[in-house]
Amino acid sequence: MTPERPVVKRTARAILLDGDHMIVIKRTKPGLAPYWITPGGGVEPDVDESVVRALHREVDEELGAEVGDVVPAFVDTVPHTTDDGREGVKVQFFFACRLESMDLSRRHGPEVEEPCGEYEVVRLPFTREGIASVDVVPPTLRGYLDRNLEGVRALLDPGLD
Repeated sequence: MTPERPVVKRTARAILLDGDHMIVIKRTKPGLAPYWITPGGGVEPDVDESVVRALHREVDEELGAEVGDVVPAFVDTVPHTTDDGREGVKVQFFFACRLESMDLSRRHGPEVEEPCGEYEVVRLPFTREGIASVDVVPPTLRGYLDRNLEGVRALLDPGLD
């Protein structure tokens, strides 16, 4: 039996749909190939009373956006070492949600105020081909979306509740 590893970080990320598109962020860092991530980021224990609250805060910071129909979709657990050297795992919570509004001029936070590289907001066709056309990270999310595209859409079906 494998011993349980401590959770040293939690993140909240949005599989954010706007019609037939998914909103992603193209990250370009000096010296590295570009990659595409879903909006979101770390849960701040002193700020966020829940993972869902962290999702709303992060989407507001990164996109100046509001989301609706937030539904848990996927959880990914990866080894992680914190900045202060604690070892354990990072648990990434991915939520399917709909874009309600977005105003990029309202973006704020570290990614905007002290960027490390470039953050470009991209509308990616929410199709297998669209997702395969870019380097969506983490790879486990890319695989999940490839296997569950219809399921993610169904999570946001008005008849679900």
